[in-house]
Amino acid sequence: MKCLVTGGAGYVGSHVVAGLLDAGHEVAVIDNLSTGYRAAIPNDIRFFQFDLLDAEAINQILANEKWDVVLHFAALSLVNESMCKPFYYLRQNYITALNLIEACAINGVKRFVFSSTAALFGGKERFSLIPDDARVEASSPYGESKFLIERALVWADQIYGMRSASLRYFNAAGADPLGRLGEEHTPETHLIPLAVDTVLGLRRNLKIFGNDYPTRDGTCIRDYIHVTDLAEAHIRVIELLDHRSVTYNLGNGLGFTNMEVVQAVERVSGRKLPWDWAPRRKGDPSMLVADSTLIRWETGWSPRYSSIDVIVETALQWRKKHPHGYEKLVNECDLYNSILIKD
Repeated sequence: MKCLVTGGAGYVGSHVVAGLLDAGHEVAVIDNLSTGYRAAIPNDIRFFQFDLLDAEAINQILANEKWDVVLHFAALSLVNESMCKPFYYLRQNYITALNLIEACAINGVKRFVFSSTAALFGGKERFSLIPDDARVEASSPYGESKFLIERALVWADQIYGMRSASLRYFNAAGADPLGRLGEEHTPETHLIPLAVDTVLGLRRNLKIFGNDYPTRDGTCIRDYIHVTDLAEAHIRVIELLDHRSVTYNLGNGLGFTNMEVVQAVERVSGRKLPWDWAPRRKGDPSMLVADSTLIRWETGWSPRYSSIDVIVETALQWRKKHPHGYEKLVNECDLYNSILIKD
C-alpha cells in the first residue's frame, strides 16, 4: 500500500512507520517537528515538514498522488496542558484534523486510521474493563478534541464513503524491540520513561501520585500496551476499511499498579529506584484498563509484548543507548517536491 502518515516523527507514529516499512508498504510522513524528531524517520522515505493548519499544503500532497490510506497521529496530547489551554487544544487538534479529513474526502482517499484515546472515558471511577461501547465522557479538552474528530469521521463516511478506524488506546509504553526507536517527550509525563530515567540516574527522584486508591496496593492501575503491539493493530485494521468503519478500544487488557511498575523497573534493571509519595492528582481515576476483545476477535490481533517486564526492558535498553533521546534536527523542506532531508 501507499501510506501517508501524519505525526510520523512522534512516538507512536514513528513505530507505525517502522511497522509499515517492515511489512513492505510505501510510506511518506508529514510532521511539523514541534514535538517529533527528524531522527525518528528513516532517511530513505519522503518527508514533508509543515503544520496541518496549512490546508493548501495538505490538499496539494493528496491531490498530486493516489494514497491507499492516511494514518493520522499528529496532535497535541498533554491532558493537564489542555486544561490550561482549552481553546488552543480544541482549535489545534480539531482544525488540523478537519483540514486533513476534508482533503482526503475531496481527493478520493477511502481509508483513514485515526489515533484516538482512552481520555474519552473521563475520570469517573471504574473497577472493570472498559468496553468499546462505553459511554463517552471526555474529562479534558484534549479528550473532547479527539471525540470531535471521531464525529467528523462519521460524517466523512456517510457523505463521502471514506471508511475510518478510530483506535482509542490506553497507555502506550516501551520501545522498538530492535532498538531503532524509543520514547522521547518534552516534557516527559509518562510513568515508565520517568521511572527508567530515574533508575539510570538521569532524574533525581520519581514521584508516585497517591497511595490511598481502592486498589491492591493503593496506587492507580493502568493498562500499558507495548508501542510495537499498538503499531501492529493500526496496520491490521486497514484491511477492514474496504467494507466498513470501525471503532476499537486498544490496550493490553492487563492492569498494572504504579508500584508494580516501580518494582518491574527495579527487577529488570537490577537497581534500586529512588521515589517518593506525592499527593493525588485531580481527576486521576483508580483504574483504566481496556477491554480489547472486539479488535482481537475481528482482526486476529493479540499483544505479543504483554509482560510488564518485557515492556520495561525494551524501554530501558533504548534509553541506555540513547540517554539524551533523539537529537532534534532543524531542516529546511520543500513541501511540494518531496525532497529527502538528510540528517
